[in-house]
Amino acid sequence: MLGTIINVVSIILGTFIGRILGKGLSKNIKTTVLQGLGLGVLLVGFSMALETKKLIIVLISLLLGALIGEVLGIEDFLERFGKALEKKMSDFGKGSDIAKGFVSASLIYCVGAMAVMGALESGLTGKHSILFAKSLLDGVLSIVLGSTLGVGVAFSALSVFVYQGSITLLAHWLSRFLSQGVVAEMNAVGGLLIVGIALNILEVKKIKIGNLLPGIAGAFILGVVFQSLGLLN
Repeated sequence: MLGTIINVVSIILGTFIGRILGKGLSKNIKTTVLQGLGLGVLLVGFSMALETKKLIIVLISLLLGALIGEVLGIEDFLERFGKALEKKMSDFGKGSDIAKGFVSASLIYCVGAMAVMGALESGLTGKHSILFAKSLLDGVLSIVLGSTLGVGVAFSALSVFVYQGSITLLAHWLSRFLSQGVVAEMNAVGGLLIVGIALNILEVKKIKIGNLLPGIAGAFILGVVFQSLGLLN
């Protein structure tokens, strides 16, 4: 849970820094800082991807994940869900700046592949590199959002704690049934998805990360099959 706790603290601190600074940060500063963080996320993704011992598992998992994700339309569903929830909650909290800040920030921080993969990494391996990188990104975004949407952004930390914490605890429970080899292949696929997120942040190429998420489940299934055949330690 350490990664999620750090993430929560970064959001709260970022919000209050944003309130103090107001709208004093220029667009150029915000852009350059995010680009620097994007490069850091790129490094995290590549370091995870290189953990693979069976490249064929990673390639097949990504292929199957893409096919399943496109058929199910996961990325479109997440976008529709986010917009619908935002509209419903904004109608409910109409006239309340706190409600608007809470809902908007919660969607940004929770409805994304990085939250899922970071929580999975924490639960499966006890490492928190993805969530540490996410904490930096969320902290910077909180400064920006806090300066415009107010203190309601800080309350979104509760959403992050419940959402990511639940995934982490579930993954930790499942980890006792998985070998290190299977976990490494899941991490490798997740690492490549993190690389995709970095490319999105850097605006190099728009990649539908949501549609590739089933690849992590594919890595789990293929990893177990390879392990049962004695092809994966």
